[in-house]
Amino acid sequence: MCAKKISRDYTISFPAIRGVQAGKEYYVTMCPLKLLPTMFQSTISDIPPELRAQRELNKGRVTPITNYLLNNSDDYIFSSIAASIDSEIEFEPYGTDIVGRKMGTLSVSMDARFVINDGQHRVAAITEALKADATLGNETISVVLYIDCGLNNSQQMFADLNRYAVRPTKSLSILYDHRDPLARLANDLVQKVSVFTGMTEKAKSSISNRSRKLFTLSGIYQATKTFLQKKDGADVTKEECKLALEFWETVADNMQDWKAAVKKQVATSELRSDYIHAHGIALQALAIAGNSLIKAEPKTWKKTLRKIKGIDWARENASLWEGRALIGGGVNRSQKNIILTANLIKQTLGLPLSPNEEIIERNYLKGQHEN
Repeated sequence: MCAKKISRDYTISFPAIRGVQAGKEYYVTMCPLKLLPTMFQSTISDIPPELRAQRELNKGRVTPITNYLLNNSDDYIFSSIAASIDSEIEFEPYGTDIVGRKMGTLSVSMDARFVINDGQHRVAAITEALKADATLGNETISVVLYIDCGLNNSQQMFADLNRYAVRPTKSLSILYDHRDPLARLANDLVQKVSVFTGMTEKAKSSISNRSRKLFTLSGIYQATKTFLQKKDGADVTKEECKLALEFWETVADNMQDWKAAVKKQVATSELRSDYIHAHGIALQALAIAGNSLIKAEPKTWKKTLRKIKGIDWARENASLWEGRALIGGGVNRSQKNIILTANLIKQTLGLPLSPNEEIIERNYLKGQHEN
């Protein structure tokens, strides 16, 4: 154990629960948010990486977390902060029975140094949020406190805490996000658009070769966001929800291969292998073209959209797709290639290109001519 007995003269006390991991004691306490700025004051920005036990604070990550807390003050959730105490400590249990020995008061020196092992961006965001709304100060967050046994141990703790951390896929995040209006819309579209129902991968953001799925939830989300020209977290009106549903249903009505896949008349793996329209780039490009079409023809867009039936989506048509949606025979989802694919759809629909689309198209044609 690295802990030492503490002098009782100048201490800070926390109600805590004592646990044991790897034969070492650690403590869990509920900390009022208003105490976090005082507990975790140190900055590491000027300390070399090899002499610290955490990554440098990324201020760009702090603001979104702050906004999340302020915008959802009655419905937010934060996981525990993990920190080390560089101080003498003393734990006084409440009792002598099994439960009593695990619960008690943790006392630490007044000059104790708390070092965050995991959660520095949460702490920084909470600190900023308190400046805007001091009433949050009496709410609490759980803090897991470890005894600091030196720099090497703290660095190893950081490495271990992050060793197996894996971000959920974009599709799974959208599936479980009931707060984001666009996420709710994307999930609704999967339930209501005929070709999306049963054909959408909801847990992963990519599709394996053997999968029967044809679309990903993240692909539908991003394409619908593009179609409605929405920013992250923007509200979606009932009219926009209805329009998105009508648009994707109309697109589906004019994509015979998609309907054949729903009826199991063709394998989705075959479509992915042979056709551009079985990839996310097609959804994105259709969304761009669809937005322009509805603006140009708000009353007759459904009739005009039928023209996409005439597009040859076959990947073997290299003269049409190489450099536009394909690079070296492989589908390329760069923004430039999405725009080039949308350009082809817009031209098929008889729509003019925007100035930026014109520039990208000219550069593409110039490159094709030179090759």
